[in-house]
Formats: sequence, C-alpha cells, structure tokens
Amino acid sequence: MSPTAQAIPTPTAMARRAVFPFTAIVGQDEMKLALLLNVIDPKIGGVMIMGDRGTGKSTTIRALADLLPEIEVVADDPFNSDPSDPELMSDSVRDRVANNESLPVMRRKVQMIDLPLGATEDRVCGTIDIEKALSEGVKAFEPGLLAKANRGILYVDEVNLLDDHLVDVLLDSAASGWNTVEREGISIRHPARFVLVGSGNPEEGELRPQLLDRFGMHAEIRTVKKPALRVKIVEERSAFDQNPKVYLEQRAQKQEDLQQKLIEAQNLLPSVTMDYDLRVQISQVCAELDVDGLRGDIVTNRAAKAIAALEGRTEVTVDDIRRVVTLCLRHRLRKDPLESIDSGYKVQKVFCSVFGVEMPEEDNA
Repeated sequence: MSPTAQAIPTPTAMARRAVFPFTAIVGQDEMKLALLLNVIDPKIGGVMIMGDRGTGKSTTIRALADLLPEIEVVADDPFNSDPSDPELMSDSVRDRVANNESLPVMRRKVQMIDLPLGATEDRVCGTIDIEKALSEGVKAFEPGLLAKANRGILYVDEVNLLDDHLVDVLLDSAASGWNTVEREGISIRHPARFVLVGSGNPEEGELRPQLLDRFGMHAEIRTVKKPALRVKIVEERSAFDQNPKVYLEQRAQKQEDLQQKLIEAQNLLPSVTMDYDLRVQISQVCAELDVDGLRGDIVTNRAAKAIAALEGRTEVTVDDIRRVVTLCLRHRLRKDPLESIDSGYKVQKVFCSVFGVEMPEEDNA
C-alpha cells in the first residue's frame, strides 16, 4: 500500500450475491484454460468464446470474476486506480500523488462489467460535458463502462451482433490499456486495462476476420454428449440452487487454492523463459499456417509462458505450446468471412509436423 494511503474497510463477503464457483464447473476445459491464462497475463488480449446456447458461457465468466482476489483501489476514483502503480492510475490520481495528497484506499472484488447489446459509444467510452468545460474551464467527464471495467473483466455477450465500430473501440482499448475520449478539441484519457471476453453462437454469424484476429484466443465449446457428464452438471447446479451457502462452504477450500495458484502464477510469470528453438518453431507453425501478421506468434509465446506459470514452472515445454497453440491460432486462419473457423485439427496437424510429435487422439466428450 502507498505510504500516503488510508485504508477503508471492505464490504463483507456475505453482502454479495452467491455466484456458482469456478472450481465446480464440469467440463469446458478449453474455455476455462483460456480465461485463466488471460487473468495471469491480460496482455494475451482476451478470449472469444463461441459455442452452443446453454453451455455455461456466462456462468463461467461470472464464476471467474468471483474467484479472483480482491484488489486495492483508490476509493474516491471512478477508474479503479491502483494506489501504488502509476501505470494503473488516472491522471487526477497521479496529480494527487505528485502533490503528496493522502489517498483513501479500499479493497474491492474484481468487477465483471456486462456490455449491453444496444450500448452506444458514449455509454461505453464516457462523455465530456462540453458546456461545463467551456463555461467553468474544467474537464467535466462522465465515465463509461470502460472506466468501470478497468482492472476487471469486460464481458460482451453476442459480440458477433455488436456494431463493428464498437468492437473496434473495445479491442483498441484492450490492446493499448487506455481509453481516450475527444470532443470539440477537448481530450480526456484514463486507464482501461481489462480482460476482454466475448461470447456468441456461431449460428447467429461470425465476426469479420479482421476483428476476430485481434482477440488473443478463440475457445470453442460444445454441448456435452456423455450422459454421465450431463447428469453431473445437472446435479451440481441443482445442489447449488437448493442451498448456495452450504454449497459454497463445501467448495471454499478449492476456490482458495485456485485463487492462490493464480496469484503465484502472476508473480512467477516475469521469471518464465522459453528456449530460442521453441520460439522459432512457433513462428514456423504460424508461417506454415499462413497466419497474417505477428499477433499469432506473440500471443502463442505469451500463452505458453502463462500456462507454465500456472503450473509453477519457469521453463516452457513443448507440451505447454501444444495445449495453447490451437486456442491462439485457429481463428487466424480465416481469410474469407464466409469460411467457418477451423476446429483445431489443421493447427494441431501443422504443430505436430513442425515439433515432431504424434497427433493426439480425438476426445468425443
């Protein structure tokens, strides 16, 4: 905590609405892995989750937000500014720190912000009160959803139905970590570092390849086919709905263990290394798949390091790359908007060829 900060008590956990625990979600391992890796390294660039209706997309994302540890924020700042990291402070908080002002600090759960489908650009980015700015000479800014999402999760359901321009704005902010609003020659910016999660049903249309490419990962989820697993999912949900308090108490230790694992992975990440030969092979896979640009190379490198950190290791292995390469590259193969996204077979085939390993057997769960 900053030496100029004053702690403010946090609201009690019991005051929050009960959320289905992340560790109790059955199946959908691809989606869960992609989300955890983005939490460990938000610079991976977010996740696009496409799949059938009723497969737990929203439930999983809310569970992730609830799982994450509390963060310290400046209590009277609308941007969830970090009281000790200048890179995560709004300009006004930086000015206060420079003037040695005392910052009121509180601990808060990581926020998950839902972006409504009909949201306007002003609602997303925020608005500047031009009249007040001109008459009073102050930058009167009304923060939007990007301000609330700073240091949290921004969830866009049915992202494939969102206006392309708004998707562009979200992706720009997610990539740069800043949101800039300009009106009539007045410019205001604030930190907007969040994990961007989009979801949708492919039957309702795909994103344009140019926009899809800018999501770090693409997870595909399918309705579980095995009857025993379906029964397990129904039983877990029924037990939670019947008595959320008891259900959460029974799984509290697993939740705490995973939370601690994420904290340790975030701290370990800067120490994770990858051999030069492995980096060359990743780029060879991207080249052979004819992936445009270098985003695929960068994201695969980041994701491989994140999964090593998640498992408490400081060196990336070939198996780490195998487990993330499909998530990072499958959506970058589309050149034509009418093409469907590769299920992962093509990516795995090229990966196995380049790395000299056998193709894994298909899992028909």
